[in-house]
Amino acid sequence: MPARRRRRRTGRRDAPVTTARDRGLAAALADARDRPDGAERCAELERIASRADATGDPRTALSARFALVEAYLHRGERWRAVEPVRRIRATLARHPGLLDARPDELTRLRRHQRQAVEASFGTPRVGLDQARSLLDALAAELGEDAAPVAELRCRLADHLGDEPAARRAYERWSAADAADPVGGCAGCAPARRADLLAGWGEPDAALAALAPALTGWAEPQAPPTRRGERQAAAAGTTACTDQPERALAVGLLPWLRTGAVTRAARAHVHAYRRHRGERAAFPLLAAHLRFCALGGYLHRGLEILTEQLPELDRPADDLSAMEFAAAGALLCGLAAEAGLGGRRIHRPGHGSRPAAEVDVATLGTQLQALATALAGSFDARNGTGHQSGRIASWLAERPLAAPVPLAAESGFDEEPDAEPAEPGPPGPEEPAPLDAALLAAALDARGEPYTLEPDGTLVGRWGEAAIQFRLLGRHRDVLHARVVAQRRLAAGRRAEAYAFCNAWNHDRLLPAAYVHEPGDGTLVLAAGVSTDLSCGVAPAQLAVLVAAAVRTGSAYAEAVAALP
Repeated sequence: MPARRRRRRTGRRDAPVTTARDRGLAAALADARDRPDGAERCAELERIASRADATGDPRTALSARFALVEAYLHRGERWRAVEPVRRIRATLARHPGLLDARPDELTRLRRHQRQAVEASFGTPRVGLDQARSLLDALAAELGEDAAPVAELRCRLADHLGDEPAARRAYERWSAADAADPVGGCAGCAPARRADLLAGWGEPDAALAALAPALTGWAEPQAPPTRRGERQAAAAGTTACTDQPERALAVGLLPWLRTGAVTRAARAHVHAYRRHRGERAAFPLLAAHLRFCALGGYLHRGLEILTEQLPELDRPADDLSAMEFAAAGALLCGLAAEAGLGGRRIHRPGHGSRPAAEVDVATLGTQLQALATALAGSFDARNGTGHQSGRIASWLAERPLAAPVPLAAESGFDEEPDAEPAEPGPPGPEEPAPLDAALLAAALDARGEPYTLEPDGTLVGRWGEAAIQFRLLGRHRDVLHARVVAQRRLAAGRRAEAYAFCNAWNHDRLLPAAYVHEPGDGTLVLAAGVSTDLSCGVAPAQLAVLVAAAVRTGSAYAEAVAALP
């Protein structure tokens, strides 16, 4: 969605001027949006939405719940988004014309419906009736043959163990338009399809489905390079930053089952280099553990299990925890059979469980109990025994092939014994994870004074504007610039202040303006802009973002100073 249209809508949404009640809710909503991510922000958004319902303000209720859904998704708590999505649908049922002139928001809502249905696959805390109701509503609007609907029907049937229904929906999904804006990532669709086919016992078909996501990945005799991956992405061979690593992880077991052991080994090394350090990649770790168990790499598998075991205490969802625990139990069981059962692994403490050195055999028993319990929770919700049966089949697997030498490029086995080299600063055009040092370097390069506050916020003054730069989000990968105009207005000029912000948001791209009432009889005119940099940022790019924030923020503050 173009940024201009998004900012324009922000102005209309955040600053309606009708009654004192509406002004209070609008200001509270603007304030809540400016809070750091966390439980308090979510609770405040829920309070605002409930208050808007009670006072007959459906537009603010919608805005607050949209913000709430996105806060939950950003925090990795997808299952919590189900209820606000359901309430948005209920609000639209009572006020059917609210989104008639806002097609982008309608598409946004449908995407959130898809994500809410997907949450039911990841946790038993979402009722199936809720998921089916949201899916039926999506089907009524898009049609049963639309790609998002067909995919969700397929995955839901597969989750419940109804393979015939899943296959019928799979055919509709395969024939549908892959570019549907409501669907999930089109670049990851081959991996999602391949995962289903592999689970149905069709490794050759799974590998064929993966082919589009593996375009540009080197054959085993030619190790892939980061430069080659960037060139392939620039050429359009993949539109997803998760590829090809996600597809490689999905292909590990199909390659083993079809005898392509060398290709599987290289794919594992290449993909795990990325997945070992990415929080979002936790659901893919089960594939790496199963590869090590069934490919004969027991020592490597135990090293990976030791390294990743702390993540099991904070999983992305219950499904990924169940699969990680089952894969770990399989690995430990095979390791015990191979005489490694007495090897000890450190398991960190969590909650009431103390930290301990646990032998492999005991850890395998603990992980099997966890996987079995989670599968039982899913089956109790689903009314089937499919998930328990699936986990039992995993635990009964035996090695598929003799191991081949792993590529030396990983450096995995060298790192525990050697202190890793301190990475040098990235080149000006080389993307790197956003952090406070990179942001400070961008400000230092401007040669202008700024101060570092105790919470890590960097604050500078440019003309009439005080601009705060800070890192937000669960992983602190969102750059947020908050502009505060030096000039304040009297509280009695509230309507004028809202009108000014509305006009600014209507005519300007950046930053998004709003009014804050500190309660001291004055009005603070502030503005902000957030940029998601979860995929990294080059120093040169960050310098452009900082310069844009300073330039547009200064212009905003000067416009406030010029008010009568």
